[in-house]
Amino acid sequence: MGRNIMKKDIPPLFGKTKFIEGQIDEFLDKISEGCLYFEMGISAYLDSQYVTASCENKMQQLRDLKRRCNELRRAIESQLYTEMLIPDSRGDVLSLLEDLYYLIDLFGDSYQSIIIEHPDIPEDYDQDFKELTGMVVKSVETVVIAARAFFRHPDAVRDHLYRVRVYETESDRIAIRLKTNIFNSQLPLERKMQLRDGVDLIDRLADAAEDAGDELSIYAIKRVL
Repeated sequence: MGRNIMKKDIPPLFGKTKFIEGQIDEFLDKISEGCLYFEMGISAYLDSQYVTASCENKMQQLRDLKRRCNELRRAIESQLYTEMLIPDSRGDVLSLLEDLYYLIDLFGDSYQSIIIEHPDIPEDYDQDFKELTGMVVKSVETVVIAARAFFRHPDAVRDHLYRVRVYETESDRIAIRLKTNIFNSQLPLERKMQLRDGVDLIDRLADAAEDAGDELSIYAIKRVL
């Protein structure tokens, strides 16, 4: 008769500390909201080719999300120290929140740069810009899913992070194709350079998501051991 090999049962990180668990859930929800506002904002700009009220509204929503995320991050940090919670994992949790906060910060900075500089993007490139935006958003959303797993099911983190790497690779592929098409066009050089910078502003989000995922994979391994 074969042996039953049981999977290690890893308890949720905060156990019965529901209040701080709720704060972390809200923090992760806000990062996910930022993904949506960024994608909708870029789409609104591409559809109109100028800064509409909808574009401005998405910028304000991103600012509000960043402010709330910062409040939550600081509140969580304070509670972890003052209540002496999870001393063995405290540093990893705070680093993870910092990595994720950087992503919402990048969303705001990248979108703000685009609506301030308002590049004139030829219609021929609209679809590629939207495709690139969708792919970087998927990479960030998947990091958020992996972060949720870290707190409850750390052994599942690896599966999610594999998808982050796939999305980041695809983002790079789209960005390279887009920049190649731009520089092969008959546009003036200064306009080509402005469009290239716009591509890089969006593509860097996928790179940041992959970096956050790499750090998260280490935190998850430490939890599982």
